Amino acid sequence: MMKNKTLLSAFLISLALTSCKKEASTEITEKNIEKDTIVEIPEVHQELYGIYTGDFTGTYEVRTDDYVYDENEYKKISLKINRITKDSVYGQSILNGNQRPFRGIFNEKNNQFILDEPGSDKTDGRFEVTIAKDSLTGKWSAYNKSKVKSPLKKLKLIKKTFVYNPNFMLDEESTDLVDWTNSKEVTNKYTDDETGKTETYTSRQNRSGTEAIFRLNGSKKTFTEKELKNLRKIDLEIIKNAIYARHGYSFRKETFRNFFEQTDWYIPVSNDVEKELTEMEKGNIIMLTRFIKYAEDKYDTFGR
Repeated sequence: MMKNKTLLSAFLISLALTSCKKEASTEITEKNIEKDTIVEIPEVHQELYGIYTGDFTGTYEVRTDDYVYDENEYKKISLKINRITKDSVYGQSILNGNQRPFRGIFNEKNNQFILDEPGSDKTDGRFEVTIAKDSLTGKWSAYNKSKVKSPLKKLKLIKKTFVYNPNFMLDEESTDLVDWTNSKEVTNKYTDDETGKTETYTSRQNRSGTEAIFRLNGSKKTFTEKELKNLRKIDLEIIKNAIYARHGYSFRKETFRNFFEQTDWYIPVSNDVEKELTEMEKGNIIMLTRFIKYAEDKYDTFGR
């Protein structure tokens, strides 16, 4: 009798295990079927994919005690179109070191993109641009008009292919050596030769670089301390950031944007290029950063 009970228990356990295996097998099969039946949305107009870079301009009102006037705002922006389907367009806008995703639609009839940034950043807005050959033209409207200087901007962009080239350098003929964004107020003294009276007055002065920024390339050779030790701070900063510019880094600081936007090769494509740097570039950046910490600048008065 005991033996029969033992056999019965073993049979029931075996039956339960077999049932579980069948259920598990059925579950896996159903998941596989579900996975296999997912239909990928086909992409269209892949010829329009790429990076469009160019002018991003607007005006804003300036008020003083005596005057009210309009000031122009000029920036450089890149729009990256990554994917287009029948119903959606996906990509990013890159401006001032800020990379924002967008999603929108493409109207084939009038060749127009309507692209919306998420709205979670105060500078987000909507792009309405028309494509003709390799050009994008149109406008951008801020969602929150009170949070930005010029809530309506115009775009005039050209499609460009980004290529990393260690030979890229600033152009000696077109590059201005003055940093116009970091002026400081200086107190000066003036003594009249006839009266002997000394007066004080203030003026704004800007720091300026030297021709070292056209000679030293941190993407092509390893620097020595001798090459860097007598350079001005702005020289070291520009030489360092030229390494990042060659990799398409989008600068937050206006100083560096102003220098590299004077070239025809600089295309901002990312706000993080650390993984793209070569070992030599990384070593040069470490050395340059150390020298920048203790370097000094020369300030002078420049007209503009």
